[in-house]
Amino acid sequence: MASDFSFDVVSKVEYTVVDEAIAIAMKEVVNRYDFKDSKSEINFDKKENKIMLQSSDDYKVKALLEVLMMKVSKRGLPVKNFEAQKVESALGGTAKMVVKVQQGIPQDKAKEIVRAVKDAKLKANVSIQADTLRVTSKSKDELQNVMSLLRGGDYGITLQFDNFR
Repeated sequence: MASDFSFDVVSKVEYTVVDEAIAIAMKEVVNRYDFKDSKSEINFDKKENKIMLQSSDDYKVKALLEVLMMKVSKRGLPVKNFEAQKVESALGGTAKMVVKVQQGIPQDKAKEIVRAVKDAKLKANVSIQADTLRVTSKSKDELQNVMSLLRGGDYGITLQFDNFR
């Protein structure tokens, strides 16, 4: 066999599902007694990959985060790709929090993954292509070994495998 087999390693979050999770979280917040008159809100900035949580105090912001993360995980989204920042004071005595949404594989994580594959001495080549990784090999079995290695490792983000050829 002369042809190489390959697959892509990606880490992506489906924005439509995030919007759905936010809508359902807000529906729950509106109906919950502990959020009554708290003016709580969740906004999603897709360009910045950030979710803004805002409420009357830091306790309610943390509760808002908890509700959101529960809805996110129920929708099958990778919770590891949501990174909550510190709660900050906002105008009018309110509190806010930014949750970063990790889209794609950051350079440092990509290098860590490449090193892990090289250290395992698998007969596969891993190349970094922007925020994805392309893994190629002459053997499909070797690609399966790379997949199981990556599933077993903890890189701080959730990895998905695409375009298996």
